[in-house]
Amino acid sequence: MRNKFFHGIMFHHFHDGKKHKKTQGSISKNQFYKIIKLIGKKNILNPEEFLFRLERKKLKKNHVCLTFDDAIKSQFDIAVPVLEDLKIKSFFFVYSSLFERKPDFLEVYRFFRNNYFKNINQFYDKFYKYISSDLENFFKKKSDLISLKKKQFSFYSIEDIKFRLVKNFFLKKESYDSIMKKMFKDYKFKPEKYFNRLFFDQKDVKRLFSLGHTIGLHSHNHPTLIENLSFADQKKEYEKNLKSLCKLLRVNETKIFSMSHPCGSYNYSTLKILKNLNIRLGFKQMMNIEKSKGMKKINNSNLEIARRDHTDLMRYI
Repeated sequence: MRNKFFHGIMFHHFHDGKKHKKTQGSISKNQFYKIIKLIGKKNILNPEEFLFRLERKKLKKNHVCLTFDDAIKSQFDIAVPVLEDLKIKSFFFVYSSLFERKPDFLEVYRFFRNNYFKNINQFYDKFYKYISSDLENFFKKKSDLISLKKKQFSFYSIEDIKFRLVKNFFLKKESYDSIMKKMFKDYKFKPEKYFNRLFFDQKDVKRLFSLGHTIGLHSHNHPTLIENLSFADQKKEYEKNLKSLCKLLRVNETKIFSMSHPCGSYNYSTLKILKNLNIRLGFKQMMNIEKSKGMKKINNSNLEIARRDHTDLMRYI
């Protein structure tokens, strides 16, 4: 495995067979060690060095950094002890509505479908039964997009991609949330019961910061398609996120210099807002040139640094 350009490695879910169940895309402590060995510890830069070299155009194609999105508790319980053992410092991108006990339900929905159904395809089949419209015509119209997404995210199955298209394009957010709430009720699932098990709390974030890891922005409410929000609403998302993290960590705004785009979603307005907030480094979600976003090259700007999903590295270990 050889890098063609510098980038971040993106991590989300971990499992230990106890508190954190093995789910689609999750990795164990031992697999995490193997991924780091595969990358080569000498190639992994800490956040400050990555930024320093980026701004001086001194990053080499073998250079990477480790990034963690969404403030998921399994990261703190399983990944952080490995990072500390190997003396590796990383980026943790945290959205702040968590601290108001109002998490984005993306992670809750994931927990529900992975724990209340035999497999992911059974969940998809049950979910579609709550939709009265015929989806076959929708999938036919989106066949080219499905093929494109499969190339961009090879670790997703075709059924995974179809579901994401239904969720993000066929349904409005309100409709999707309404269906999930109906399913919660039908399966007697109470989400609030699992918040502490699923997400960082304030003490976790403070602990990460005290250990020398870098805390960055990930919006306040974690909208899945922030690019669809108005300039004013996007501005509120990132201003509130910045203010919340600064207050929690008792630091001034210069200490929060990085971010990752939630669900890889952003547009020109997003980049302008981030620049005005003096955010110096931003990560996207893919390793491709997204022409729809006006990109002309990989790592198109300091706020559009490519990331490789950890699941893509699993085939090499």
